[in-house]
Amino acid sequence: MTIKAFITGGTGFVGTNLVRLLLQQGHQVRVLVRPKSCLDNLKGLDIEQVEGNINDPDLAAKIRGTHILFHVAAHYSLYQQDRQQLYQSNVLGTRSVLAAARQAKIERTVYTSSVAAIGVGEFGKTIDETHQSPVEKLVGHYKKSKYWAEQEAYKAIQKGQDIVIVNPSTPIGPWDIKPTPTGKIILRFLRRQMPAYIETGLNLIDVRDVAWGHLLALEKGKSGERYLLGNKNVSLKVLLEELATITRLNGPRQTVPLWLPLIVAWAEESLLVPLGRSPSLSLDEVRMSRTPMYYDGTKAVKELGLPQSSIKQALQDAVTWFVNHGYS
Repeated sequence: MTIKAFITGGTGFVGTNLVRLLLQQGHQVRVLVRPKSCLDNLKGLDIEQVEGNINDPDLAAKIRGTHILFHVAAHYSLYQQDRQQLYQSNVLGTRSVLAAARQAKIERTVYTSSVAAIGVGEFGKTIDETHQSPVEKLVGHYKKSKYWAEQEAYKAIQKGQDIVIVNPSTPIGPWDIKPTPTGKIILRFLRRQMPAYIETGLNLIDVRDVAWGHLLALEKGKSGERYLLGNKNVSLKVLLEELATITRLNGPRQTVPLWLPLIVAWAEESLLVPLGRSPSLSLDEVRMSRTPMYYDGTKAVKELGLPQSSIKQALQDAVTWFVNHGYS
């Protein structure tokens, strides 16, 4: 059945892959775009665009006439100076979007949370949707803001809204326009700016599988439940080795102790930010790497049919996209 979907965050990495999937499946799409948003990811797509912000008081009027909502938009930053914007966009923005969806009589909402809201297990332990780190133990304001944003979704569910929550791990693939932190790792590798690396790990998933996870959650997900969208747990060392194989470039062979990037990040955030310059590394980014971020996406695979596409191919496609778009 053809649906008419409203999407926030459609210009971003996950959002644009979701927009493209919906169009491929024959659905109609209306995308909320901010006034000064870069629209490069949406060029040439047969979509309806409405200008606005997720905190707009007239958001319900912009949503009205669609049946399904995908709330993908979020502010991502690991820098201390962005903490106010994180809560404004992620927490208050989610509250605003869900209230507007209720006013617009949206039939079902898929809310894009993150594994950031779930937290991490003890060192090296793999966790799933049933885990929840105490909010005070979540590293940084981004993770905390995603936790509180997810609580907004649960409040709306308790009031009777039909909402399915998805928690992507670390997506990789094409259309990483900003780019994401993992995209930056790929770019640093391509630019030969990685003389060494930290011993850590993460869960990777093809961004197109994440898009499918959203559509499958719409079709098969249970209201009030969350589904972790993940695939393969890999160490950063293995990720870099895969990139070396794909690009035929030599990867870093030396590790660095955690205290060294901590000092660099502290110095950059303390000295560069007051001068209006962006640090290359954030304190929260380094702190997060202390514990491998390993996840188990079995529930989404079994209950939704979440695809588990090749991570090597997703990395290859990410590299190709960055090269073809002049990033490297």
